Amino acid sequence: SDSGLEVQAYPAVTYSIALAGQPNVGKSTVFNMLTGLNQHVGNWTGKTVEQKIGFFTNNGQRYELVDLPGTYSLTANSEEELIAREFILSQTPDLVVAVVDAATLERNLYLVAEMLQLPAPVIVALNMMDVAAAEGIVVEPQVLASALGIPVVPMAAARNQGMQQLLDAIEKQLSNQLPYEPKRPTILPAHLDVLKQIEEMIHPFVPEPYPADWVALKLLEGDDDLSTKMQAAMPPAEWKQVDGLMYKHEDAVLDIAGARYQWIARMIRAAVVEPPASRVGLTARLDRVMTHPLYGTIALASALGAAFWLTYSVGAPIQTWLSELLAGLGESVRAGLSAAPGWLSALLVDGVFGGLGMVLTFLPILAIFYLVLGFLEDTGYMARAAYLTDRWMHMMGLHGKSFLPILLGFGCNVPAVLGTRIIESKRARLLTTLLVPFVPCTARMAVVAVLAPLFFGAAAVWVTWGLVVGNILLLAGLGLLLHRFAFEDEHVAFIMELPLYHLPNFKTIGLYVWHNLVGFLQKAGTVILLASLVVWGLSYFPTGEISTSYLGVFGRWLEPVGSLMGLPWQMLIALLTSVAAKENTIATIGVLYGDFSASLPTLLTPAAALAMLVFQMLFIPCVGTIAALKAETRSWKWTLFSLAIMLALSFGLAVAVYQFGRLI
Repeated sequence: SDSGLEVQAYPAVTYSIALAGQPNVGKSTVFNMLTGLNQHVGNWTGKTVEQKIGFFTNNGQRYELVDLPGTYSLTANSEEELIAREFILSQTPDLVVAVVDAATLERNLYLVAEMLQLPAPVIVALNMMDVAAAEGIVVEPQVLASALGIPVVPMAAARNQGMQQLLDAIEKQLSNQLPYEPKRPTILPAHLDVLKQIEEMIHPFVPEPYPADWVALKLLEGDDDLSTKMQAAMPPAEWKQVDGLMYKHEDAVLDIAGARYQWIARMIRAAVVEPPASRVGLTARLDRVMTHPLYGTIALASALGAAFWLTYSVGAPIQTWLSELLAGLGESVRAGLSAAPGWLSALLVDGVFGGLGMVLTFLPILAIFYLVLGFLEDTGYMARAAYLTDRWMHMMGLHGKSFLPILLGFGCNVPAVLGTRIIESKRARLLTTLLVPFVPCTARMAVVAVLAPLFFGAAAVWVTWGLVVGNILLLAGLGLLLHRFAFEDEHVAFIMELPLYHLPNFKTIGLYVWHNLVGFLQKAGTVILLASLVVWGLSYFPTGEISTSYLGVFGRWLEPVGSLMGLPWQMLIALLTSVAAKENTIATIGVLYGDFSASLPTLLTPAAALAMLVFQMLFIPCVGTIAALKAETRSWKWTLFSLAIMLALSFGLAVAVYQFGRLI
């Protein structure tokens, strides 16, 4: 088999495969191992949930692989669950590969039980066999296959074990070479007659492509989405009879779940040997430290500190080298265009190389951050971080789940805002959404990583630590105030799975870094390039001199505001352009000052430099984050409220820092 970028001619027929599974079962690793770079990421139509589609070939046959959202069940309690089941029903994939965690098989089989109720054939990818073995759990794949009546493929995807066996099973299943006699759970005998009665009543009215037996089962489960669909499809009199029967047998949901759990218990008894009760697995031993209130917090702080250390010790020298390289290229271009019109030379050297080129030097810094974030996610540590922070989040009326989008905000605020959808409580979700923009994203941190060493030299690491800690403390204080006075002191419970620790898959991490860097480059080639050229044009025309340009006139009008922070108008303009994209701060400075690595430290006092960095860390977020805030809050009132708070705090604290710094 082969995967990744392909250039050969494809056969006319492409099979469609859906990849399903619960969160933290290694589904993304399987997807990445099969498709490599031959994938694209977007959003499901009309949804904010991520959609990943990839392609691979095996023995000359091409396959489309659709990575469904991770979900614990197929009852329409969340957007992810609805997307997963609607895709299987309406898009009719040729095959569903259900990825399950061999170490937590009992919980994972609940989703398989629901998958078997749908028309598409199912193969079980029994992943993390190595993790199960490390925990002392023995799973017999052939016995499990016999008990389920469907193919089961043992795997350790992170170690690239079992991938070819999975490809062979897919090929054989699609060509009907494997036995497929699924043993499906339905409902306990007490309500079996009621289920059949409802199925008979709704059968003439069930819309395509839903199977009538499945719809009847979901109606008895109390599925709101299907109840709404069937109410619209049936005449009122007939629906009233069905609704009355469901109301009379509300306890049927217990018999449906009971049948599934009895079915799961039979599978586990047949195929799984649990470790002795006295055995302590690797996860339990590690969690004695990683979830400890003191030691775990130290470990979390160390992990975040390591990210900053790597940024400065590895990323910063590479960033400096790239800056020097681009400066040299810019001067070569200027020399080569000496006979061309002055504006053309200035456009390419000052506008493109000085703006966009300077931003591209962020790539090493961004790559290191996403590498660390991907590593923590892929090993199962992120859930521990959420668990550790729950007690602090609880003070703000939030819980550990809010920490996940907040931590994601260190990468980018846009997906972090969209990621608040994992929070069930509407008020907790809104509060988390308002707090996310205070998290310093990689774009802000990259700006600080460039400027802090110029202004503060060897003390840059401590200045950066102080800025990040200041943002977090401000986030916590603001959350406490909003929780106490705006959200009626509401508290919510916290229930979250702690997955087993497992070895990271570096291909998965590499693709995570790659896709994020590609997204950054796409933004650099559009929003940032456009903003850089606009800033250059305003700084060049009509006279060719910055001091008498349109931007110079506007900047001087803002000078009284900048003087309160000790900033010249050029710096204030640079900060204002960050609303388009945070990286524009550096791009604009590059346009206005050229190669500023030597000149910039002499322009600002330490107090003014610190005030500028404070303003940068707290200022209004980029337009992408603003759009995400509007989309998630569905309210201009809350969006403008968030922007007003950030504007007031950024300006007020920057002025306070500068004025206080002048006194000492």
